Amino acid sequence: MYKRILLPTDGSEASSIAAEAAVSLADQFDAELHVIHVLEHDQTSTDADGDNTTARYGEEAVQAAIELAASSDVKATRAVIEKTKSIHREILTYTDKHGIDCIVMGTRGRGGLSLSRAVLGSVAELTLRESPVPVMTVHEETVVDADINSVLAPTDGSECAHTAVEHAGELARSVDATLHIIYVAEIGQVIDGERAERLREALEEIGEKALDLALEKVQSSTYLPTETSVLNGRPYLEITRYAEENDIDCIVMGTHGRKGIRRFLLGSVTERVIRRADVPVISVK
Repeated sequence: MYKRILLPTDGSEASSIAAEAAVSLADQFDAELHVIHVLEHDQTSTDADGDNTTARYGEEAVQAAIELAASSDVKATRAVIEKTKSIHREILTYTDKHGIDCIVMGTRGRGGLSLSRAVLGSVAELTLRESPVPVMTVHEETVVDADINSVLAPTDGSECAHTAVEHAGELARSVDATLHIIYVAEIGQVIDGERAERLREALEEIGEKALDLALEKVQSSTYLPTETSVLNGRPYLEITRYAEENDIDCIVMGTHGRKGIRRFLLGSVTERVIRRADVPVISVK
């Protein structure tokens, strides 16, 4: 499924966790790992000995990831790229040039630009929004399991969600994992109890239909263990709670839902899950 995995790194704590995730993923799929650092000349500095500290951080980060890959017998290549355009553009150019199947990266870098800091122009968010391939993200508190045994795919019935469910199904089937598909019915604030109950029933019916459609996407002649649930509450909270309570190893989500791609900004369900989940999240366009 994944043949070439890209790990952009800058030596931050989040990118160190991303290195663990990338090596584990490459090991599980027997994939090539590409480790890169994008050198920003406009942010270079020198220490007391005149060394370029930015370049040194990049080289050390790449070397640490290469050594981690070697310890797991994962084939890895390295590159330090001189920035000629925005960092995320350098990442995507490398992705296209080298036929990358999946990008693995942290959501916070040395500069502090991250989804959790609500920076619209962060490298992680721009990469997520524009990448033509799935992007796995982690943060400083993400727990990376050596093997993926359970995959969670939330759906809202949108086309993007169906694409994510298909990807999750392919991932689960590739590693002999159980696929969990959930739909979260968000009732919101309804004063009248009877109205709330009717709305809840209507939303749950919509959810069941969405789950049926999702199951059709992953059914094949090859048996795939699958569990489905309709939940009630705020989507991002229920998704992260379900992942924790069911020992999920990886969450796969679409980058936008029924409200469209413009909703994949700060405050969207996907972005909130990325910030809060304790496991890696794969975002799919």
